[in-house]
Amino acid sequence: MTAVPGELPPSADVLTFGETMLAAQLPGAPAVGAQARTTVAGAESNVAIGLARLGHRAAWAGLVGDDEPGRLVLRTLRGEGVDIARAAIHATAPTGAMLREQRVADLVRVHYWRSHSAASLLTPADIEPALGDGARVLHLTGITCALGPGPLEAVRAAAAHAHAQGWTVALDVNHRRRLRTAEEAGRALRPLLPHLTVLIASDDELPVVNDAFTDAPDGEERAVDALLDSGVREVVVKRGGEGAAFRDQEGARYSLPALRVPVRDTVGAGDAFCAGYLSGLLDGLPPAERLARANTLGAFAVASDGDWEGLPRRDELDLLAAAPGTAIR
Repeated sequence: MTAVPGELPPSADVLTFGETMLAAQLPGAPAVGAQARTTVAGAESNVAIGLARLGHRAAWAGLVGDDEPGRLVLRTLRGEGVDIARAAIHATAPTGAMLREQRVADLVRVHYWRSHSAASLLTPADIEPALGDGARVLHLTGITCALGPGPLEAVRAAAAHAHAQGWTVALDVNHRRRLRTAEEAGRALRPLLPHLTVLIASDDELPVVNDAFTDAPDGEERAVDALLDSGVREVVVKRGGEGAAFRDQEGARYSLPALRVPVRDTVGAGDAFCAGYLSGLLDGLPPAERLARANTLGAFAVASDGDWEGLPRRDELDLLAAAPGTAIR
């Protein structure tokens, strides 16, 4: 593997790593002659782009193949202002790929080609240089943990290092049923809990990281209690179109509704939410305002085409407050 040429950066606001893939997006089911839109996508890089657009120093330290998709990934992230000085190129393994079809209405199916990809071969040694540069926040996802034993060990090593250094460590559970079962995900993720500052999960992902969850009316409450007792300082629960909720070890709790926007594309909304929450954290906002920014970025994502393409710049955060059909002139 060879390092991507570039000047070593100062410490980042947020460091993340994982798999970013070549993405082909179809307006319908696959068919001969169908027009596909080519882009790149990956949960961690989506978050990095969202943060960079808001003016934060975001660094991505993933692995790509020595191929045209890999070069497209690096060009795109660099063009979006994401620091890729610690990203690396694998000499023999390919960059992963995904095909996304808008099957019917807003129902989307996603197909992946990631077996033996460069990202699946990531090891703790690959991320040591980025960890050595330092960061205020380490952002992790459950997807990286599911790519293989090397990526799982890299996540665990990064979480332990960041926790020991006093960084904020954030985990988005981001459970993918096509990668592994909930039981397998739980075994991988639960050892991370003592290192975490912030855990972000959708309401249906709470059972993945906590056995205390039940179908009883207070099942979510018990699950969050158990997570806070395990050492996690803040738990943020995403509820999609119903908004989000926050609880912390000090007993604070907040709940905010989602913004009402026309839904065009729900893929990437969770990553946008994470970027908004981390941005609020970096800006020192109180919890309710962090949730509000997270909901705002999630709304931008679902009201736009693509995983990250519609995410706002800082001076655009108030755009959704305008009345529908407004022309800003």
